[in-house]
Amino acid sequence: MPAILPALIPIEAIYRARTRLRDVVRHTPLERNDSLSERYGANIFLKREDRQEVRSYKIRGAYNKMASLPREELDRGIVCASAGNHAQGVALACRKLKVEGKIFMPLTTPRQKLNKVKSFGREFVEVILGGDTFDDSKNAAYLVAEREGLTFVHPFDDPRIIEGQATLGLEILEDSPVDIDHLFLCLGGGGMSAGVGSVFKQLSPDTCCWGVEPEGAASMTAAFKTGEVVTLPKIDNFVDGAAVQRVGELTYHICREVLQHPILTVPEGKICTTILELYNDQGIVAEPAGALSVAALDQMRDEIRGKNVVCVVSGGNNDITRTEEIMERSLLYEGLKRYFIIQFPQRAGALREFLINVLGPDDDITFFEYSKKHNRERGAAVVGLQVPRADAYADLLRRMDQHGVEYQAINDAPGLFNVLV
Repeated sequence: MPAILPALIPIEAIYRARTRLRDVVRHTPLERNDSLSERYGANIFLKREDRQEVRSYKIRGAYNKMASLPREELDRGIVCASAGNHAQGVALACRKLKVEGKIFMPLTTPRQKLNKVKSFGREFVEVILGGDTFDDSKNAAYLVAEREGLTFVHPFDDPRIIEGQATLGLEILEDSPVDIDHLFLCLGGGGMSAGVGSVFKQLSPDTCCWGVEPEGAASMTAAFKTGEVVTLPKIDNFVDGAAVQRVGELTYHICREVLQHPILTVPEGKICTTILELYNDQGIVAEPAGALSVAALDQMRDEIRGKNVVCVVSGGNNDITRTEEIMERSLLYEGLKRYFIIQFPQRAGALREFLINVLGPDDDITFFEYSKKHNRERGAAVVGLQVPRADAYADLLRRMDQHGVEYQAINDAPGLFNVLV
């Protein structure tokens, strides 16, 4: 017979997890954010899990799971798979518990996260890179765990992991000066949402708990729609801390009971805009998954107006080398950067005429690639243009049409865009 999965994580188990974590996990602050509160006409608080030693909540579940294992099992060693944050939590737990661990990570993992895993684990961990996604790494880790008789420390689909993540929900309720109307949670494999959702379902049942996924990796959304866990054939790995092709069986069953329907999804470009706003306006360094909960507020303006709202900033492991990509994705999403294939007449002065007649005073050329072709009347150039406001794009097109510019917009043509830009 199939195993009967629990509808909730018992609150007693979550309190026991907090006792295990007492000397390991930081009780992170719950801060009222004046800027966001004013913008949305609500009372908005941020739960700052980016303030953990490993800069994410993942240490809670990883340590709780490992500290629950018999010592003889730990002495054989453990295996885990992660896109970054779980790996850091496991690495730190390995060092504190003096356990040898093999940590499998995708080849696409940001360098910053790789370095932190090695720093936290030191001589106790071995990092093994392979595959393009978390799921690739998980499959490789499963094989090694089975072959060598090692315990696999799952990043989300395990009761002890979920119990550990749930402890941050206890902190939110203890620290909040008001009754919480809405709680927004980053959702990847579902461990944190299942755990924190279990806390609120039992201790604050009137709170609406929302799971938030990246649009390009909406695996829980797919599970909710089909009524069972499914594997997405392809995902966008940009939000690496929440990009999984398949959520957990246990986390799915719990999330179905504790989260609002439907799951909220946010475009990756919107997440990038939120990352930049959090940093520029408030000095908060949020990774893509860490910004997910705040990025969902725009689509919930009407629901949250006048309400008490908590967003969990789940992680702050953002690699500075990704800043250019984050800015680019944000500008494209906001409609401020547009790319064209423009056919320029192959004669002197053609580009000068374009600059004078077509570009507005606040428009800027950010990309230009052209090679003169002999014996042709026109030559194609790939041109990137940045406009000051999204509504200025229509004026730009009008001027190009007015002056007879032959062009093709390629922002919405992913085949051309990905090849040329």
